[in-house]
Amino acid sequence: MHFAREPDFAHGTAPRTAVLLCNLGTPDAATPAALRRYLGEFLSDPRVVEIPKLLWWPILHGIILRLRPGKSARKYARIWTAQGSPLLVWTEKQATMLRGHLGELGHDVTVRFAMRYGNPSIASVLDELKAQHVDRILVLPLYPQYSGPTTASVIDALGAWSRRIRRLPELRVVNHYHDDPGYIDALAGSVTEHWQLHGRPDRLVLSFHGVPRRTLLLGDPYHCECLKTARLLAERLGISAEQWIVTFQSRFGKAEWLQPYTEPTLVEFARRGMKRVDVVCPGFSADCLETLEEIAIEVHDAFLRAGGKEFHYLPCLNIRHDWIAALAQLTIRHLQGWDTTRNADESGLAAQAARALALGAQR
Repeated sequence: MHFAREPDFAHGTAPRTAVLLCNLGTPDAATPAALRRYLGEFLSDPRVVEIPKLLWWPILHGIILRLRPGKSARKYARIWTAQGSPLLVWTEKQATMLRGHLGELGHDVTVRFAMRYGNPSIASVLDELKAQHVDRILVLPLYPQYSGPTTASVIDALGAWSRRIRRLPELRVVNHYHDDPGYIDALAGSVTEHWQLHGRPDRLVLSFHGVPRRTLLLGDPYHCECLKTARLLAERLGISAEQWIVTFQSRFGKAEWLQPYTEPTLVEFARRGMKRVDVVCPGFSADCLETLEEIAIEVHDAFLRAGGKEFHYLPCLNIRHDWIAALAQLTIRHLQGWDTTRNADESGLAAQAARALALGAQR
């Protein structure tokens, strides 16, 4: 087995700690070539597509990677920004603001981000942290609800990287935070602020990313955790069961996925005379293709075509102050036992630097 060359190590040095935020991923550009690379990596993951390789590979390389990249590139082009992919932009800002918030709270940690698919890859960022002599890493997948195709796939990537490293850092992984009080409060704050400005809808729709129904039958907790998030949010908002609904979006292929499906449900609402819906996507920590293009454009248009009058998409938590504060508290809880406090002489300068980082991320 080939092991990567280890950086020089000095005995007696103080432990260094890092937090690694992990998100799903994004292509490098809104082009067919970039989408072909990205989709090739994404759809090759056996956690994502649980079909035997012998059957799946001809479909993936013979059909999907020939037809889908162009279509997906056009969708990405509709939401691409001057800074690049929205998911990449928001995730980088979250990492910057989390570092700043932790610094203000007196924690001396490095905060980086990585993508499960695309760049920067988990392996490349772990290599950089190891080269910087970081020997304790908290990995925080930005998936509130645990699922095999998301959280477990991140853990697979950690394992693949670990197999080529001789001197491994101490690793911890946050599995989920679907019922974290700070996360629920931040979601409720976002909805409440929207309602204060625009009034209330006929129905609040909580749209989560879909997965095949088979995953539920095999024991994946994702469906249950989505429902718990939704119930806690509804309780926090003080709304009755008739005022909200959970749906699932982003279906792929012909197999049955978790239901009810988002777009058909909203189309049916409009046909039955419902005038206004508000849609929030609690399972996404940052706005991306699935929220900005699929929900805010495609589902929005489908609802209006079916007779609906008013459709409001509420942005993801992104860099809301209450969300970053909640993320910091979640991080601190999982750092327990690792001394990350700054000494008194450094605290003043650290707080100033943290505030500057946070202000820069908000711009």
